[in-house]
Amino acid sequence: MSDHNQGLAANPSDWPKALFYVALLFSTFQIITAAFHPVSSQILRAVHVGFLLLVVFLSFPANGKGQPWQPLAWLLGLVGMATAAYQWIFEADLIQRSGDLTSSDMLIGLVLIVLVFEAARRVMGIALPIICALFLAYGLFGEYLPGDLMHRGYGLDQIVNQLAFGTEGLYGTPTYVSATYIFLFILFGAFLEQAGMIKLFTDFAMGLFGHKLGGPAKVSVVSSALMGTITGSGVANVVTTGQFTIPLMKRFGYKPAFAGGVEATSSMGSQIMPPVMGAVAFIMAETINVPFFEVAKAALIPALLYFGSVFWMVHLEAKRANLQGLPKDQCPNPWAAVKARWYLLIPLFILVYLLFSGRTPLFSGMVGLALTAIVILGSAIILRVSSFGLRIAFWIALGLLCAGFFQLGIGVVFGVVALLVAVCWFIKGGRDTLLICLHALVEGARHAVPVGIACTLVGVIIGVVSLTGVASTFAGYILAIGQDNLFLSLLLTMLTCLVLGMGIPTIPNYIITSSIAAPALLELGVPLIVSHMFVFYFGIMADLTPPVALACFAAAPIAKESGLKISFWAVRIAIAGFVVPFMAVYDPALMLQGDSLLASLYMFLKALLAIGLWGAVFTGFLQCKLAWWERLLGFAAGASLILATPMSDEIGFALAALFIAQHFWRAHRAQVATA
Repeated sequence: MSDHNQGLAANPSDWPKALFYVALLFSTFQIITAAFHPVSSQILRAVHVGFLLLVVFLSFPANGKGQPWQPLAWLLGLVGMATAAYQWIFEADLIQRSGDLTSSDMLIGLVLIVLVFEAARRVMGIALPIICALFLAYGLFGEYLPGDLMHRGYGLDQIVNQLAFGTEGLYGTPTYVSATYIFLFILFGAFLEQAGMIKLFTDFAMGLFGHKLGGPAKVSVVSSALMGTITGSGVANVVTTGQFTIPLMKRFGYKPAFAGGVEATSSMGSQIMPPVMGAVAFIMAETINVPFFEVAKAALIPALLYFGSVFWMVHLEAKRANLQGLPKDQCPNPWAAVKARWYLLIPLFILVYLLFSGRTPLFSGMVGLALTAIVILGSAIILRVSSFGLRIAFWIALGLLCAGFFQLGIGVVFGVVALLVAVCWFIKGGRDTLLICLHALVEGARHAVPVGIACTLVGVIIGVVSLTGVASTFAGYILAIGQDNLFLSLLLTMLTCLVLGMGIPTIPNYIITSSIAAPALLELGVPLIVSHMFVFYFGIMADLTPPVALACFAAAPIAKESGLKISFWAVRIAIAGFVVPFMAVYDPALMLQGDSLLASLYMFLKALLAIGLWGAVFTGFLQCKLAWWERLLGFAAGASLILATPMSDEIGFALAALFIAQHFWRAHRAQVATA
């Protein structure tokens, strides 16, 4: 989520043994609770937070350097676990005396709040804790403020009760989503990553596009889009696919800043790329109480436009600088890559089917994870069977198991996994596969830490907003400033998202702005899901915009270039990310809202043309270099297509036709003159 602190080593083998086993226990607890639901939702959240605190204090030092001092690390971590144990042991008593805290309740609540703040500071830096501390201060002292911001006043015991007990503070909806869907999907991605899915995606993208004009950059766009189907973490994408794509782009003539910008932009787009998307999508589905399928459906066209725009910008830049691709014989065969690891796609396809057939993300994630383990273990056995007939029989048996998953029940599936583990233990090379699965469990816990801590800490904001009702006050301010002007309100909301994004990850950014700004947009007639998607998109764009662009600064050491320079390129490349949300607000058909597919198709084509024009304008190249007046004409045509005013579409299409016709005519004349 942030490059503030390295924390855990990338390879689980390099971890201290105790930390390795704690992370393994964390993942095991999450799988068992997701599969069998042995504890209440409140206990699940509390133990999830307890494990997060234990992992953070054991692995992230207080000053951001070296390793934490172990005696103090264990003390803080075990105190964090003790807060979870307290919730578990005294669950019934806490429910009975809800709102009437004892002195021990107060102590546990205060300790929990302090530990969560400190853990977040260690993982993500100081920005998010400061914002949450301001909300906490408002809850405690807001009664002394003037005007509309003043509230009736709340005692420390009321604040502690709101934040540390119940489900409207630290254990709120984001923590619940982190403890269920998000953790499972992170584990799912970790298993596929460890099994070689990254190599499959990069080889496939390299084989398809590596030899084309500007091939290395196109490989970056495609591989990052594919990675979004399993990870949904922008910064994680930058540091995985970027290690391969950024040096490749530089080697073939792309400027370091442009190479870093392409990777950062493509990687951030993974969070809006269905089917899996980023963690925010699951939080959004839970917050606005719609099936995850509805969120993915609304994101589909904007995601295609976003990646289409990045691909187009890369193509034009390659054309302008005449950057050729790799020789075809140096590119891998894409279908050979698929043939070698095709079985890894099985759980992904089944996961997509389940998500889009109306199943809950929790069920889908559990099924996807179980099938991934079965496929990885099963393939390790099958590849060591010499008889072709036995291989076919084994694949058929695995296929029948996948098909009968729903009837067999989770207990039988766990039994099958245990059997495959036992077989792998005794066959040659099988233990290496078991080690891959073990590392995936530990890696999953590692990747879950920054997401989980962010989700927990923003519970402070949710708790204070819920207690004081300050969201309606902020919404009132936005409405008053916008004076019923939708565009001005959208602009203010966008700026709020971008400013908040300076140093805080996408999840807290979305939660803060959706609590404050989304109600105002709803009041102005924007559909619920569109208003939340608008906030979500600009939360992602905040990781690309200067001065604090987390994704760009993550790409900086790989590109060996200033994060700020990368950021300026990223903003130009990601132009669709700034345009599409506005278009969707004015015509929700762009997010597949409403019954008319024809309207959605029209909006898609119109947006595609606008983005195509602006791509040429911002690159300064189409068939040949654009003259200054052509840039103005192209910009005006694109802007007219984006505006939702009477006759703006007609004017936009006319200007676009004029721009394209005269430019191609001018380019043809120049070509004839030089022939």
